[in-house]
Amino acid sequence: MVNDSTTLFTVAPNASNETLITNSYETFTNVSTLLLDLSEDLNGKHRDIALAIHQLSELGVLLTARLLDREAPCPG
Repeated sequence: MVNDSTTLFTVAPNASNETLITNSYETFTNVSTLLLDLSEDLNGKHRDIALAIHQLSELGVLLTARLLDREAPCPG
C-alpha cells in the first residue's frame, strides 16, 4: 500500500501481466478514440498536434496488442 498522501492512483502490485497488458491496450484505444473525436473540433496547428498524438497512441495500441498476443493469446 502506498502511504504517500499525494498519490492519487496506483497499480495493484499483484496484478497479472495479462491484466496489465489488457488495461494498457484498452487505455491506448480509448485515448485514440478521444483524440479523433477532439480533432474534429479543432483546426490548424491544434488539429495537427491532436492527430500526431493520435498516431502515437495508435502505435501504443499496436505494440500492446502484439504483446497481448504473445503473453495471453486467445484460444482459437
